[in-house]
Parts: sequence; C-alpha cells; structure tokens
Amino acid sequence: MLLLGTFTLLSVAAAGLVALFDPAPAPASAALRPAANQASAGGQPPVRIVGTPFVPNTNPRQR
Repeated sequence: MLLLGTFTLLSVAAAGLVALFDPAPAPASAALRPAANQASAGGQPPVRIVGTPFVPNTNPRQR
C-alpha cells in the first residue's frame, strides 16, 4: 500500500508540473473550422441489404 500511495502521489505531482509548464492552447473559433464528421452523400452508391434485418432479442425466454 505504501508503494502504491507513493507512486500515485508522484504521478499526480508529475502531471501537475506538466500542466503548469505546458498550458493548453487557446480554442479556435468553431465557425472557421469545417465539419470533419460530415461526408457528402452525393457520390456514394446505395447500400444493398442481404437477408433479414437484425432484431435484438429483448426477451431471452422467447426464441
């Protein structure tokens, strides 16, 4: 327990020192950045579904 406590205390102290000497950069304006998560759906072919759709079993007693 002594070793674990010592390691935890030293790790927290090291993280605190790094946070003091390396401040986070200022956040950029959200209006200037393009959305990285959105893709255009114009050039994508339609998806073909084969078989029955998956239905989760919400009642385990019933099969």
